[in-house]
Amino acid sequence: MKAAELFVKCLENEGVEYIFGIPGEENLDVMDALLDSKIRFITVRHEQGAAFMADVYGRLTGKAGVCLATLGPGATNLVTGVADANLDHAPVVAIAGQASTHRLHKESHQVLDLELMFQPITKYSSRILSPNVITEVVRKAFKVAQTEKTGATFIEFPENIAEMEIDDTPIATKNPLPSEPQGIKIDAAAEMISAARNPLILAGNGVIRSKACRQLSEFAEALKIPVANTFMAKGVIPFKHPMALGSAGLQSNDYISCGFAKADVIICIGYDLVEYHPYLWHKTRDRKIIHIDQNHAEVDAYYSVDIGVVGDLKHSLPRLMKKTKPSTTGTMTALRTALVEDMNQHRNDNSVPMKPQKIIWDLRTAMALDDIAISDVGAHKMWMSRMFRCENPNTCLISNGFASMGIAVPGAIAAKLVNPDKKVVAVTGDAGFLMNSQEIETAMRLETPIVILIWKDNAYGLIEWKQMNQFKRASNISFSNPDFVKYAESFGAKGYRIEKGEDLLATLKKALADNTVSIIDCPVDYSENLKLTGKLGEMVCPI
Repeated sequence: MKAAELFVKCLENEGVEYIFGIPGEENLDVMDALLDSKIRFITVRHEQGAAFMADVYGRLTGKAGVCLATLGPGATNLVTGVADANLDHAPVVAIAGQASTHRLHKESHQVLDLELMFQPITKYSSRILSPNVITEVVRKAFKVAQTEKTGATFIEFPENIAEMEIDDTPIATKNPLPSEPQGIKIDAAAEMISAARNPLILAGNGVIRSKACRQLSEFAEALKIPVANTFMAKGVIPFKHPMALGSAGLQSNDYISCGFAKADVIICIGYDLVEYHPYLWHKTRDRKIIHIDQNHAEVDAYYSVDIGVVGDLKHSLPRLMKKTKPSTTGTMTALRTALVEDMNQHRNDNSVPMKPQKIIWDLRTAMALDDIAISDVGAHKMWMSRMFRCENPNTCLISNGFASMGIAVPGAIAAKLVNPDKKVVAVTGDAGFLMNSQEIETAMRLETPIVILIWKDNAYGLIEWKQMNQFKRASNISFSNPDFVKYAESFGAKGYRIEKGEDLLATLKKALADNTVSIIDCPVDYSENLKLTGKLGEMVCPI
């Protein structure tokens, strides 16, 4: 068979369902081989969209999402989405065609050293220089991408290698199982937690990746220890859970900051430093830290670990729970109460532009608890992270490792492909929306009904928030927008403009019920940004 055919058989062997990408001259043989494969190729309108789709597919399934581009500019367009997947620990295998190996040693049309270019933003980057190594390269790319901490890998496939003949078969897939935690570490952690006056749990996305959310909830409930989650771990513990404190990560002073200030032992479970810098929650560097994860802790001056419990979280937490005495202080319930009061603020305010709190209230009311919201990056991300209540993991996806704008629309398409029975909403600002709005055509062509909720302020709102907070004046953040309703209709999608606040909830419900792509233009009042910063800056800690 052709090497390209063997390559596709290797992808089938890894259980690949979709490849997101754009065909090109240097991947012609792979594209032809895919016609005889059960793998579905999703043709997108920009390679960045393909990478973001693979990224979100990986987050939701735990299996590596796959994206494909041609050489040169096609490959460079993958970079942002691949970097996002890698820093957010989403399993992704990126593939790019390449010119013939006869051209790689010299200056040549569209040729870049892609293997070298992807090395800093992946866990593993390789070039196929012989058909004989295809089975090993593909197996390694998937194994590395899907092994904790999960992330991105890259394969460069020159066109002349793809044309060659080969007689080979894929390598059997065997992914490693997580290790068991050491008993001596379990005992030491149990002793430290039992002696703590005010223990606090910081839960990260690793708990979701490890599928240990139930074990975390049972651990927190049995030991009466409150749980703060990172932005990327929303839903890791149900918000209705009495020990749930909500999201930590708003960089200004917040209620959760009081919890960290009062805690004497901080138990970090499935936590990655990339999600929330330790210097923001451990400035004093004097608290005892217990690190519970599948990997050893990263080195950081503000994250000096006293005890590391390394192993399968589904086993570590129940074993630790059985050996630990429950906490008796219960001093942090006031934090949850204060946050709930904030969430309820403006729930009946129908003014336009709309308050962020009201938009989120209506969105949460319109969506079922197992529906999926994908937040883009911007000022709305801070509000969604803080106030959108989640009862289930992977129901509010937020990029907060690489934190790249433009992820919401392509990500929502992937989420709908993975979960056809759930409603999916892309929550985005007007800036992030236009970065990948071309993928609306992809959604219409694939018949993947999604709702795109645009928070419109005609500016880079998060940057304005920070500029005004720091310098008291804005710098070069304003822009204009197209008519989003007409823009939606030009794709054959439905467009809505919110002109009265009381219309948002009804519009959301209608859009979610429709079997098509809907775009909602919702003006937002970001004067609430500085009000929130001011309120939290003057806050007297409620505990």
